[in-house]
Amino acid sequence: MRFSLLLLLILGFLFPNPIPSDPGLKDHFKNDFFIGAAVNMRQVNGTEKGADSLLLLHFNSITSENGLKWGPVQPKAGEYRFDFGDAFVEMGERMDAYIVGHTLVWHQQTPDWVFQDGEGKFLDRENLIHRMENHISTLVGRYKGRIHAWDVVNEAFEDNGNWRKTHWYNLIGEDFIERAFRKANEIDPKAELIYNNYNVWKPEKRKAILEMAKRLKAKGVRIDGIGMQGHYRLNSPSLDQIEQAILDIHEAGFEVHVTELDVDVLPRPTDVEGADLSINFAESAEWNPFKDGISPQVEKDLVTRYSSLFALFKKHGDKIARVTFWGLHDGSSWLNNWPVRGRTNYPLLFDREKRLKKGFIED
Repeated sequence: MRFSLLLLLILGFLFPNPIPSDPGLKDHFKNDFFIGAAVNMRQVNGTEKGADSLLLLHFNSITSENGLKWGPVQPKAGEYRFDFGDAFVEMGERMDAYIVGHTLVWHQQTPDWVFQDGEGKFLDRENLIHRMENHISTLVGRYKGRIHAWDVVNEAFEDNGNWRKTHWYNLIGEDFIERAFRKANEIDPKAELIYNNYNVWKPEKRKAILEMAKRLKAKGVRIDGIGMQGHYRLNSPSLDQIEQAILDIHEAGFEVHVTELDVDVLPRPTDVEGADLSINFAESAEWNPFKDGISPQVEKDLVTRYSSLFALFKKHGDKIARVTFWGLHDGSSWLNNWPVRGRTNYPLLFDREKRLKKGFIED
């Protein structure tokens, strides 16, 4: 009796909001895959009211949304900021969650200094490799044995299957991916290592990614999984296109990680797909039709889309390691600002009041 009281007091200190007991999303899919959410600083440090209860009830995996990207974690050479990372990992451990670090090498949100010497000139190949490997060693080493998986390299290919001509590629060459994965494996050989990209449902892009991954695997480079970002829309891509991606990744010998899942319900000025942050349009009322609230029909369409997606994911639960939403609720979604700035979007399963949208899981 005394032990139970002590346990309740400890849990009450760790999670000040009431501990939920009803079944959550993670319980509905407990035999299939982890259910994850990308989290921000206010959610990991407890300042967003209700976030901890929502995470405890529905999620058994968390991913660092922005706080472990190069810019936020090392804004200046040798100046590391671990406030987010430490709080993020501690929260994941309290949740007993599968913890995913995002991302070690990416062309976006990486400061210019990373690619330059003291005079502002581009680094040569060997010096940039050294800088990249040192960053990986520091970050992965700090959380060795605590972060269970890393998105090692993010978005290295264009939709047509060509290499994206980033500074990483232009200054090092295509083996920057090999060097990144080898270093991550050296520092934490037990962490799962993932290559992550959007629009993997497009055949040309998927083919290039899988050829790269298989080529490196044949050389002894460990790549455990392919992250297929789920930045979808109400009517595209088709379920058949998504399913083929799952099948091809599995057939190639890699785990499938459904990452960054959301469904954009708003119209766009162009037919751009995916998550290219370089594409951005100015705020416009024309492209912000639900500023004062989503229509009942569109919300119903959204829930139907999610139900179909999860039916597909469950069908292939033997191939999929996790499904991670890119954000915890509508109010924290990046799609409120992309590709049109300042919009009010409704792309997740939880609304701005942190309520699960009706109809996804029937009682």
